[in-house]
Amino acid sequence: MASYEHLTVAARGQFTWVTLDHPERRNALNWSMLQDLHKALTEVADSSATGIVLAANGPVFCSGHDFADVLAADTDDIRGLLELCTKVMRLIHSVPQVVVARVHALAVAAGCQLVATCDLAVAGESAGFALPGGKGGWFCHTPAVPVARSIGRKRLMEMALTGDVIDARTAADWGLINRAVPDRELDAATEELLARATRGSPASKALGKEALYAQLDRPETDAYEIACEVMAVSSQSPAAREGIASFLEKRKPEWPE
Repeated sequence: MASYEHLTVAARGQFTWVTLDHPERRNALNWSMLQDLHKALTEVADSSATGIVLAANGPVFCSGHDFADVLAADTDDIRGLLELCTKVMRLIHSVPQVVVARVHALAVAAGCQLVATCDLAVAGESAGFALPGGKGGWFCHTPAVPVARSIGRKRLMEMALTGDVIDARTAADWGLINRAVPDRELDAATEELLARATRGSPASKALGKEALYAQLDRPETDAYEIACEVMAVSSQSPAAREGIASFLEKRKPEWPE
């Protein structure tokens, strides 16, 4: 594994933990953090890991963009920063592994965007989530993109316009995260969900994830067209053939590499 300035990457069995580790800046998504994340996710994507846990160290999960950097930047600089951030978010969707956010504390603005972008998310009860631009001077335009696709219009408007923090139980009820658990159970709950989400053929799972993101938010006709074609073609894949054959033969599948 490569070395990183502001995060750590560690293998734990079949999963790789990517941990934001710049607590003195509240794990802000500045240039160097985003570059580290892009590099780490690209590296893990090519590994044998079946799942990725996105975690953080320190009192805040992620505070969003670093305002000290933003204030010193011009429009072109900010545009570049947001483009890099978007590349990281899209990379989370395109890596073949299942990505779960392990949220132990406050996730705000682009930090909330990061959580909403992950395939799955588990939070401790002491965590909180906010799009605080609504009560400040720089509205959370880009963070609202994946949040809107998780929680719906009216709840998005409440978060974006008020800027108020919602607690982990509310976030789970609204669909921003999968579940909220007691803080002491966060690691176990995160790995338990990821273990269930990574059962089966890794190749089939990767194709399934890609197709799901391709059809989400499309009109139903377009979504069916995408899904039918992918499902027809993938029915002939080694993973599908083995999965179907093992079911009919009532045996444990032996997934191809």
